[in-house]
Amino acid sequence: MDLRHTFDEDAACYHRHRPGYVPDLFSAIFASCNGPGRRALEIGIGTGQATEPFLAAGWQVDAIELGANLAAYAAARFASWPSFRITQGDFCKLDIAMNTYDLLYAATAFHWLDQDTGLTRAYQVLKPGGTIALFWNHPDPNQPGDPSNAANQQVYEKYRPHDKKPGPLDLEKIPASLRAHGFSGIQTQLYRRVRTLSAADYIGLLNTYSDHRALPEDLKMAFEQEMLHALQALSGSIRIHDTQDLYLASKPVGR
Repeated sequence: MDLRHTFDEDAACYHRHRPGYVPDLFSAIFASCNGPGRRALEIGIGTGQATEPFLAAGWQVDAIELGANLAAYAAARFASWPSFRITQGDFCKLDIAMNTYDLLYAATAFHWLDQDTGLTRAYQVLKPGGTIALFWNHPDPNQPGDPSNAANQQVYEKYRPHDKKPGPLDLEKIPASLRAHGFSGIQTQLYRRVRTLSAADYIGLLNTYSDHRALPEDLKMAFEQEMLHALQALSGSIRIHDTQDLYLASKPVGR
């Protein structure tokens, strides 16, 4: 099963529950872009969690989305923006003009691509001097000392035990890949925030994750019911600690 296609099963749920990004992240991207150009390519738009800040800042945004339902949702959402255009398809396979874009960005999406093919194509479609911005949101509902996080862990350990505990972010992997594909001026920036979600909204968020949607239906239902009961027995909510990592680089002039 190609887990990339699970995101397309319920576009409305994805739009409602997937989080956006902190304003400082977009400010850093805009500050890194050189020259007067304002043409951007977004890879894996989803329903547009990261798109409006670019449109509002005056960018022309061409977006690519693999899922037909997500692409249709984003097209309707941004229909009033004449500077927005979307294509449904696979970035690694579409015919895209070379040396065209001032900026290429992807929000919690680029890891779904074959990295060698994706970065090679990103380099090709950017203009010389153009910027690539890759960023992710990493939610952590397992902070020690937080009762809602402890309840979350207990339910996971019962229904979805896993020997491998999540470690710190590898902040060298993406820069190394960018460097290997010819990009220069590489920067890494981190942003942190805390969100509080109701128990119901947390279940909605889980239903936007590919591994959760791929669970057998009986296991999925039992997991969700116990998670709801566990959180409702406390404050009825859960605190999620987000880390957003941004990687910026440029295509050298003259390449």
